[in-house]
Formats: sequence, structure tokens, C-alpha cells
Amino acid sequence: MPEFIYETKITKDRIAVLIGTEGDTKKQIEESTGSKIRIDSKEGDVFIEGSDALGLYSAREVVRAISRGFNPDIALLLLKPDYMLEIISLRDYTSEKKHMLRLKGRVIGAEGSSRKTVETLTETYICVYGKTIGIIGMPEGVESARKAVESLLNGSPHSNVYKWLEKRRHETKKRELGIE
Repeated sequence: MPEFIYETKITKDRIAVLIGTEGDTKKQIEESTGSKIRIDSKEGDVFIEGSDALGLYSAREVVRAISRGFNPDIALLLLKPDYMLEIISLRDYTSEKKHMLRLKGRVIGAEGSSRKTVETLTETYICVYGKTIGIIGMPEGVESARKAVESLLNGSPHSNVYKWLEKRRHETKKRELGIE
């Protein structure tokens, strides 16, 4: 069988999280995806090997999610069918550190209230880490969360973003119930 290999980077402060207590997280990813993960702790290089391309892709997405600040339990949701990871780079909105902090603050909100509201209304998980904002969830929820986060980053008032999300959620629920 052909062997595939994927190489990615992880920040040094997330290596221990990827490995987990006594190697549990790494082992769980390997067993669930049929892959083998090697980590160079000095350089932050992660090598994912396997013969199943889909398993390799899933393992890579979980590693990416953990490297972007997600708790391993949430990152492992990416092993389920239909769950996806979206990464928004704050560099697309500003290059100044001061502005980046302000933008992160807009997405997080006072004591995490804004992030929590968007997560609840979209049924997703959001992680603000470094110069990125990560979103994990089902495709429709991730799309709504991405649009909401982008609106906040572009300066839309929080109340307008929440109203839009509530309206979109209401429309989705009606569609699911077959009410038009």
C-alpha cells in the first residue's frame, strides 16, 4: 500500500497538549485515523504518516486544531463525519499588534460573552489564539460563525451580528422542521 506523509508545524507551547497525559491524545488520534504521528519537540515539526488518505487528512485537521489553541476533546470532534475546521487569520485585518489585540477583544467580548453568544447561536466552538481565530462545527454552523466573526472584525455592532445570527438560526430551525 502506498504510504502518505504530511508535515506540519506546531508551536512549542502546544506540543504537550498534542501528546496529552502519558501520550493519550496522540495515541487516540493515531488509533482513530490509522496514522502514525512523530513529533520533533525542538523544532515543532509534526509528521503524520499512513496509508489511508482520509485518515491522514482527519489526523492533520485534529493536529491543526490543537496547534491553533483548541482543547483536544473539541479538536477530536473533527474525527466525526461532517465536522470541519475553519481558521481566520487576523493578519488579513491588520498587521499592527495593538489593533490585533482590539480585534481579538471584539470577538471574545467582556469575559468571553461575545464568543460564547456566537458559539451558542451557531452550535460551534470558537478559539482565539495567537494571530488566528479557529471555528469547529458542522458546515452550516461554521459558515454562520465565520460570517459573524468577520462582521465583528470589520466593525459591525455586536447587537447587529447577534440579530443576524438569531434570524439565521430561526430560518434554519424552520427548514429542519419543514415549515416554510
